[in-house]
Parts: sequence; C-alpha cells; structure tokens
Amino acid sequence: MQDFLLWVYVAAAVVLMFGASVFVHELGHFLVALWRGMKVEAFAIGFGPRVWSRKHNGIEYSVRWIPAGGFVKLPQMITSEALEGGKSDSPPPPPATPWSKILVAFAGPLMNVVFAFLVATVVFFTGLPVPVNPAIIGHVDETSPEYAAGVRAGDRIVAINGQAVNSWEEVTERVILSRTNVFAVTVERGGRRETVTLSASLNNALGLKMLNLEPQDHPVVRGVLPGSAAEAVGLQPGDTVVSFAGVPIAGREQFIKLIQQRPGEATELVVLREGKEVRLTITPRPNPATGKGFIGAEIGGSEKVVYQVRRPGPTPWENFREVWQRTIGTLGALLHSKETGVGAKDLSGPVGIFAFLAAQVSIDYRLALNFLVLLNLNLAILNLLPIPVLDGGHILMALVEWVRGRPLSLRVVEYTTTCLLYTSPSPRDS
Repeated sequence: MQDFLLWVYVAAAVVLMFGASVFVHELGHFLVALWRGMKVEAFAIGFGPRVWSRKHNGIEYSVRWIPAGGFVKLPQMITSEALEGGKSDSPPPPPATPWSKILVAFAGPLMNVVFAFLVATVVFFTGLPVPVNPAIIGHVDETSPEYAAGVRAGDRIVAINGQAVNSWEEVTERVILSRTNVFAVTVERGGRRETVTLSASLNNALGLKMLNLEPQDHPVVRGVLPGSAAEAVGLQPGDTVVSFAGVPIAGREQFIKLIQQRPGEATELVVLREGKEVRLTITPRPNPATGKGFIGAEIGGSEKVVYQVRRPGPTPWENFREVWQRTIGTLGALLHSKETGVGAKDLSGPVGIFAFLAAQVSIDYRLALNFLVLLNLNLAILNLLPIPVLDGGHILMALVEWVRGRPLSLRVVEYTTTCLLYTSPSPRDS
C-alpha cells in the first residue's frame, strides 16, 4: 500500500510540474493575444480527447487527456486549415500586425523564463539537496597507466581540467561533454593535491568516453542466474560484496577481474547482507568460450548517492548561469559529436524527461523543482529557435513580413508549418 501511495504521489507531482510548465507557456501566448486584440479560437492544456471543455466569449477552453503539451489556436498566427485540415465556417479574421505576432510568439518562452525564476526563488529559500559523495577512487591496477601516473586507491578527485567537482556524477559529466580525451585530473591525498594527466576511453556499453577509474564503492549483486555457481552457494540480489579471495573489493571491475582469474578454484566470498557479514565459498566456473571464471551473477555499483541540503540554495541568477553553462556545454558536445561521442541518441525525449522528473520527485521535491528550472529555461531556448513550427519560426516569419511590407503567402505559411508540424515530436498549434 505504501509503494502504491508513493507511485501515486510521484505520478501526480510529475503531471502537475510538467503541466504547469506547459500551462504558463500557453498562458503567455493567450494573454498577449487577447491584449493585442487577436482572435483566439481555443485554449487547451494537453493533447488528445477532451477531459473537460467550456466555451466562453467565443473561446473554447479545454483540458485534454495527454498532459505532455498544449496549444492556443490563433488563426492569425497559423491558419486553422493548415493545422486542422478543414475549413472554418466563420469568416477569416483580419490579418494581425507583424509586431503583434512577434509579441505573441515571444510571450510563451518569456513566461517559461519568468516561471523558472519563480521556481528558482522557491529553491533558494527552501534549500537544495546537493550530492556530497566525494569522488574517491577505488582499486587502481598496478599495471595501468593511471597507476604509473601516480593515481592511488583512496585518492579523491577534486577537479577536472581546473573545474571543481564534488561527486562522481560531476566527474562523469565533465568527461563526457569535453571535446578531448586527455584530462588534467587533480587528486587529493592526505591534504595534498597533485594534478596528473589521464586519458579517457570509450565505454562500449554506453558509447561515451570515461576515465579508466572506478569509484570506491562495494559492488552489489543485482541478480542471480538459475543453476549458476552464485545460486548454488546462496548468493542473493542485494548482497554487497566485501571481499573475494581475501582481497578487499572496492569496485565492480576489480571484482569481475578477480573472478575471471580463478576458474575452478574454491574461493572465499564475503558479502554484507542485512547489516551482517556472510561468508560463502564459491567456485567460479570456466567460461566455455574464454576459459575465464564466471559465477553467473549480475554485478553493479552501489549507486547510493548521499545528499546534503544547501541552505539557502543557489540564487536564481546562479541557477540560471549553471543551466546556461550546461546547455551550452551539451550543445557544444552535440556539435562536436565526433570528438565527444555525444549524439541525438543521448538526449531525452518526453518519456525520458518524465522518468527523470519522477526520479527527482521520489528523492526530494526540491530536486524536482530545481530540474523544473532547467526544463523551463530549455523550453524557452528551444522554442526560440528559428524553426517554423516553433515560436522562433513565427517571429522569423513576422520579421520577414515586416521587412517585405506585406504578409507571406498562405501557401508558404502552410507549407513551412505543416512540413515541420507532422515531423515534429512535440507539435504545437500556437
């Protein structure tokens, strides 16, 4: 029952937060359109079938089933025929001025920025949980280039290319978004700091580059294969690996490497289960293809992130600056995908955004609010791109109309709009 209530809470919070971002965007279009005396046919939150609708002063207000978007129907911005595929019974309204079109189009992104500022202000006063897991290095192979460069187990990474880092998450982000494979890594040991040059390599599982270092966390058993050596000795999902063959285990790769080195050898395995140490004797079986040992268990990192609430939180300006830097860093990584390995596949669509927002809500509502700042600023930036189906496209067409001294032809407007409207993953009417 408790899990069900948590699921309901998370789902409701995600819908409310995402819906609020869409609502303020469309509200901006709507209010400015009314202010400029433009014709408004409909104002809807969501897509799909109507949940609720009401007509007032010639405007249909509605709430739709799919809370992943919304629209304001403005026939003076984009023809209803182009969007709906049909003819309107009422006579067409007089053309709106280019200046009115620009103001209406710009109002949506502006409202997202205003909303982001208000949310960032709430985060400032409530505080913001920040990860404080220090980026402490686990096992370092003595034959590795990292060991030769002077890196040792227990060292803490404090900076990448001169930029301070406070967690492994930040280390990973810095490396992935960088256009180089060589990094100046500053480590701290015994209060003294030293900067070493390390190379990153491609992680085949993710298709992204990473440093050849692992965190100092004990690996955790995620699953056990039926009939495997792991099942035979009673290894269970959730067991935390403490040592193997008398060697303290500091990371997943170290553990796997030790298993591979001991095919057919009975070996002591110490795990932590429900707060108590359990000693098992396991014999890795030889892999028929490679001859290396394996135990038939899925091994992962602890993935436990420790947060500490920063009070007060970052100021709205600090929050905006961080979002801007991350956005520019991501766009730079995309534009130089050959060097970074970051591509469109690594970006999140609506489903990914919903999932990430849900994860943040389940940890702490303040993390979700902070993500909402990033989401709204990115919505504003995205919508101002000069693409016809987006607000920036409307602004561009209105500027062209202003320069020409007459409206663009209906055929050009319909063509540029519908071409992108039906190929866009998130179409909008306004």
